[in-house]
Amino acid sequence: MEIERRWLVQDWPNLSPAATFYMEQGYFSTRPAIRIREEALEGGATAYVLCFKGGAGLVREEIEISVDQDRYQRLKAMLGKPMIQKEQHRYPLPGGFTLEVNSVDPHLETGFFYAEVEFPDEASALAWTPPEELKAYLSQEVTGQPGESMAAYWARTRTE
Repeated sequence: MEIERRWLVQDWPNLSPAATFYMEQGYFSTRPAIRIREEALEGGATAYVLCFKGGAGLVREEIEISVDQDRYQRLKAMLGKPMIQKEQHRYPLPGGFTLEVNSVDPHLETGFFYAEVEFPDEASALAWTPPEELKAYLSQEVTGQPGESMAAYWARTRTE
């Protein structure tokens, strides 16, 4: 289960990240979302993930399966389309939460930034308010809005 809120943002926040990841991802299906992703922690390990996501909105079913690099490369070759490129910075927040800010396809005209915070349960997600220093930064919430998912972005930018 994935419980997260999402915002469109204009740039990186004026904070120091605790971690930076470089990612690429591609979709076999957008409804339900079936994707593969490579996640490389700056200065650390690289993970390869096959992910299934169902539903839309604040609470969605999510199943992630680790795959090895060879299997990931074979799946990637099946897509036959350019992968989405992402840089993600993670920032610790009060209450043990993490702000994940993503720069998507920064070298393309379609590139954009978005931010997410994941929660342990729906009540926590609904009750959470951004810290004062991030209220203006996180002012454009798009949680559950049609067309604002990464799968929708893939469909807009990678279809034939």
